[in-house]
Amino acid sequence: MEGGASLEPETTEVLPQHKFDTGSLEAYLNQHLPGFGAEPEAHLTVAQYRSGQSNPTFYLQKGYQAYVLRKKPSGSLLPKAHKIDREFKVQKALFSVGFPVPKPLLYCSDASIIGTEFYMMEHVQGRIFRDFTIPGVSPAERSAIYMAMIETLARLHSLNVQSLQLEGYGRGAGYCKRQVSTWIEQYKAAAHQDILAMNQLFHWLMKNLPDNDNEENLIHGDYKLDNIVFHPTESRVIAVLDWELSTIGHPLSDLAHLSMFYFWPRTVPMLNQSSYFQENIGIPSMEEMISIYCRCRGINSILPNWNFFIALAYFKMASIAQGVYRRYLQGNNASENSFLFAKIVQPLAETGLQLSKRTFGTTPPQIDTSQQFFVQSKTGQEVLIRMKHFMKQHILPAEKEVIEFYVQNENSVDRWKKPLVIDKLKEMAKAEGLWNLFLPAVSGLSQVDYALIAEETGKCFFAPDVFNCQAPDTGNMEVLHLYGSEKQKQQWLEPLLQGNITSCFCMTEPDVASSDATNIECSIQQDGDSYVINGKKWWSSGAGNPKCTIAIVLGRTKNTSAARYKQHTMVLVPINTPGVEIIRPLSVFGYMDYLHGGHFEIHFNQVRVPATNIILGVGRGFEIAQGRLGPGRIHHCMRIVGLAERALQIMCERATQRVAFNKKLFSHEVVAHWIAKSRIAIEKIRLLTLKAAHSIDTLGSTGAKKEIAMIKVAAPRAVCKIIDRAIQVCGGAGVSQDYPLATMYALTRALRIADGPDEVHLSAIAALELRDQARDMRSKV
Repeated sequence: MEGGASLEPETTEVLPQHKFDTGSLEAYLNQHLPGFGAEPEAHLTVAQYRSGQSNPTFYLQKGYQAYVLRKKPSGSLLPKAHKIDREFKVQKALFSVGFPVPKPLLYCSDASIIGTEFYMMEHVQGRIFRDFTIPGVSPAERSAIYMAMIETLARLHSLNVQSLQLEGYGRGAGYCKRQVSTWIEQYKAAAHQDILAMNQLFHWLMKNLPDNDNEENLIHGDYKLDNIVFHPTESRVIAVLDWELSTIGHPLSDLAHLSMFYFWPRTVPMLNQSSYFQENIGIPSMEEMISIYCRCRGINSILPNWNFFIALAYFKMASIAQGVYRRYLQGNNASENSFLFAKIVQPLAETGLQLSKRTFGTTPPQIDTSQQFFVQSKTGQEVLIRMKHFMKQHILPAEKEVIEFYVQNENSVDRWKKPLVIDKLKEMAKAEGLWNLFLPAVSGLSQVDYALIAEETGKCFFAPDVFNCQAPDTGNMEVLHLYGSEKQKQQWLEPLLQGNITSCFCMTEPDVASSDATNIECSIQQDGDSYVINGKKWWSSGAGNPKCTIAIVLGRTKNTSAARYKQHTMVLVPINTPGVEIIRPLSVFGYMDYLHGGHFEIHFNQVRVPATNIILGVGRGFEIAQGRLGPGRIHHCMRIVGLAERALQIMCERATQRVAFNKKLFSHEVVAHWIAKSRIAIEKIRLLTLKAAHSIDTLGSTGAKKEIAMIKVAAPRAVCKIIDRAIQVCGGAGVSQDYPLATMYALTRALRIADGPDEVHLSAIAALELRDQARDMRSKV
């Protein structure tokens, strides 16, 4: 059972307190265990396994036969503990259905044979990994071992209790409450001192029991790596050991027990472990582990009350540690390290208390090739998990209410206001720390981190607003953060970051081809210690928002001696400044985009602002624009990757629901091909967007020019095509208000013009490619 026939290093001589009459045992087995006496001349040898803190376990060998014996400890025992008859019963049931456990051979209730009850099982030859980091294997094998362990747990929890004939093995509903009560009783019975954290954790657990405490699955109770035997050469589970704590109860308690080492307190030595396993290559994150488990069980990956189960796991572990130390004091424990357990009870309880207060986003991130090539930081992964949870729990359920608000107020004076539910969601997001995630200096996230987060927000049209990550405010805040003076930051950036005000960006003009930004004619001329602005702007996004307070305006400061790209300046213009005239909103394919404050034509007629409102300096407008547009385009592109995922989801749902010409739509080859091509396109643009984000992280916006331009062309084109297919599959419904597809298409199609039309970016890509090719040729000469 313990990984090889050798008695060392897993076994030792039988400890004095656990010695028994081997002659009596041998005589009993000769009579009751078939095959045991096949070699009458062979001598029975007995050794004790070093591992195991509860029921003493022994390795028996007689000739070529190897067995394992488990027995109750001798002496005074805690109530309801060490029920080895239950272990035998459950292993027998599991073995009968092919679940990997050692074959149970016999159970002996006659304590006169060796002094206590015992049972026998076959020895399983394989590998047991005592060190959770699994040193000495490749990352690929390490990953495979963990996946096999998780999949086996999911298989256990998928078994039918009735078919196992284990009705009555547990007490049914109310498992969580019983667990808390049982382990506090066990702890108090074994406690050598009073630990406040244990009492506090107990009271928290009792007050926060899951609403659904009626799950009735077979659970292991102590499922972890060193209770599993793997094949000698393959990453395959061949036996799960130590069923002492098994019962009928809530399966998440097993999953939480397996997950607790992700949060193991660093002040507590992790026995038999060289380092913290979550930092080792190949070991899945907790979120990936949850994803694998839920996929295997076919259940939703949102795990309710996850903090309860993690806290319960620590509470239980602290109670077990207390029991181990008690048996050590009684001289009734096989482990050399038992004395160490006295010092870990309190820190384990304190960790459980901390985790009880933690908010877990338990929607696991997708495990895809993009994250393998462009890896998120640990902070980014954690934020993404919480973001996905928030989206599913709060944002998406509110979508219908938000849509109804705008439908009802389409012709009302309130049409530019936001529904109250969005303000409520903003407060919740800010409290969760899901706020201003786009700005690395504030969030601590890289562009790669944020790109994957932005994809998630792109799945709902109002989600970016909830997290204060909406355009054009994100770009404007980036401008002020990077180039604003301290006074400008205090006056405008701080209230923008708080979400107290919003802003707009005024660059494009109706009277010139703004795709060539040097054509811009709006003038910004100095007059004493002020600057006067005159000109027309349109597509000034966000200007209709009642909270829009400040505009960033790009205009020409005439200087004939300056180079072509040194004649433009950016200036801050408060919306209420005399001479600022908001002319009209512009629709996008007939949509007014009320949520985002619309897209307005604004005229500036002798608008006077102080010279301190100039950003960075006169003539530095293009320099600022290039810095602003890099990350901003990443945000746009990754958001529409999320939009594409939503469109593909709608396409697939419709294709599986509707029948045309006597078969489901997906059965028609053309629709099936649309679905396949859409998935391929999404994966392509996600990878290209992440590459661009990675380039910004490592090379800056200037060094990432080509990647930014490529994704700016590729993403809107691909997503337009995907939405168009979804509309076609949905038929008439696809262009109606019953589906979001028409709005999605309009907004995405506009992105092929926004921030520069495709053709401009294609020309830039070609120029950059020719430059790079010429450089490569020179390097070869």
